[in-house]
Amino acid sequence: MPRVFSGIQPTGEPHIGNYFGAMQNYVKLGDLYGKNSIYCVVDLHALTSPTSFDRHLLSQRTFDMALANFAVGLDPQKVTFFVQSHVPEHQELSWIFTNLTPVGELERMTQYKDKSEQLESIPAGLLMYPVLMAADILLYKADTVPVGEDQTQHIELTREIARKFNHAFGDTFPEPRAEYNRQALRIPGVDGNGKMGKSKGETSTLGLLEPLDSIWQKLRVAPTDPARVRRTDPGDPDKCLIGDYHKLFSDLPTIELVYQGCRTAGIGCVDCKKLLMQGVTAHLTPIQARAEELRRDPDYVRDALAQGAREARAIAAPIMDEVRAKVGFLKLG
Repeated sequence: MPRVFSGIQPTGEPHIGNYFGAMQNYVKLGDLYGKNSIYCVVDLHALTSPTSFDRHLLSQRTFDMALANFAVGLDPQKVTFFVQSHVPEHQELSWIFTNLTPVGELERMTQYKDKSEQLESIPAGLLMYPVLMAADILLYKADTVPVGEDQTQHIELTREIARKFNHAFGDTFPEPRAEYNRQALRIPGVDGNGKMGKSKGETSTLGLLEPLDSIWQKLRVAPTDPARVRRTDPGDPDKCLIGDYHKLFSDLPTIELVYQGCRTAGIGCVDCKKLLMQGVTAHLTPIQARAEELRRDPDYVRDALAQGAREARAIAAPIMDEVRAKVGFLKLG
């Protein structure tokens, strides 16, 4: 049976990009592979974001991300779900891998180049981000990693690090493969400016737990096909982010109605958005209701994370013992 690993950052409010791009897939894979599905909230990775050095904010966002995953249907009794910093073996293995990884390879990472261009002072952690990611995956000898296409370079580096370690110290780690969620590889931001992401800010995202009135206000003013200048102008829903959202939230009859109506100017953009909001409401209402239940029982979330950390360490500890022995660290006793 495959062993699956994936991590999700707590750098902002969980949004529909997280849900369709990762969280929904976590539930599906958990149903298939049970405890061989290992997921964590990667709070150590979050420290590469300048806004994360707020201990109260980081702690709350980590809790909220765990809560959101449980609210969408992830069962902590079925999968292994924990917080990255609760398993210190991640940092230890990352340091070993750091010494196997040339700086030049890290500087070629597209995400590093993109993010570093936006900073006056570049933290070393941003450069080392993919090494820690490799440690996250290989610490559990995972062979399947559900990720977005923007992580392809990082998975290739993980495979290279596994090869280097195996060559230097003997066969230890598998070379994991990426598994892409084809349903939602690239969800556009609600402001129309590129991919939805926490780093883009609240104006770009539709929060998974955001009040529905707030979501409607964002959709109401969201850009549509620029060809529809007037209500009577036909449009192309494939060139409109509202059309993209319908594919996520609406049933097939509604999608067909919207596509036909848009192309023939049979419906206006406001009507199209109202139909979308019906799908959003139907989809998010039960998730938000479950989230409210969990907020009233925070001990459930904390206990589940504590259990997940124990399960993760039960896997990680013997693998690190194997790594230490192969690397040659002195063992006492």
